[in-house]
This record gives sequence, C-alpha cells and structure tokens, in this order.
Amino acid sequence: MVHHSRVQKVVIDVPEADADRAACFWAGAVGTELARLYEGFPEYRDADLPYDESITLLVQSLGRGAGRIHLDIHTDDLEAEATRLERLGATRVRKEHDWWVMRDPAGLLFCVLPVAAGSLSEGNAVRWD
Repeated sequence: MVHHSRVQKVVIDVPEADADRAACFWAGAVGTELARLYEGFPEYRDADLPYDESITLLVQSLGRGAGRIHLDIHTDDLEAEATRLERLGATRVRKEHDWWVMRDPAGLLFCVLPVAAGSLSEGNAVRWD
C-alpha cells in the first residue's frame, strides 16, 4: 500500500531518577529548551532542534530500565509501515497507545507512530509503493 514515513524524533530514554538532569544536559547540548508538551504524558520533554525543525529531540523518563537512545518513525499508515519494516527484518514488540514499539534485526528498539493524514508527502518524507 502506498504510504509515507520519516524519522521524526531522536528519543533519549533515561531512568526516572536521572530525567531532570538529562533534560537540562540535552537542552544545553543542543541549544534549546526542552518543554513538557504532551497532555497526559509528563514523562516526555521535547523540542524541535533550532537548526532543523524537521527533527525533534525528546527526553523520555523511563519507569525502569537502562538508558538508551531510539528513533521514532512517523507514518501516515501505521499498519503498512510496520509491515514494511517487518519485511526488512524488524519485529513488533508491543502496541503502546496508538503506536508500535518494534525491534530492529540487531535487537534495538524503535517506535512507529501514526500522524494525521496529509501531513506527510514527498516533500517531507519517503513515499513507499
């Protein structure tokens, strides 16, 4: 099925105890303030990068687990994109809210999130036939 996708976010996952310190560090490192922008998701702090507004940096406070970095892929067809990535060797780990947590062939986690229809096009994403 024809759809679009793109890497939208670089997500820095940190243990809950380190979240404030990590958010301050990464805000200073990239030169922008990280804000809590998601209603109902206080564990997320993010900002568009000041030199490339097409990529967002997000610091995510984990309830448990080791720190890591993962990518979020946004798509206008969640099922088609998850299936495409499975054909490349990824596996679905679990559904979170309205997105998929997936694992790449090397075992690294990443997420695939839906976006509003019409928000992705050949001008800002890759078209998959």
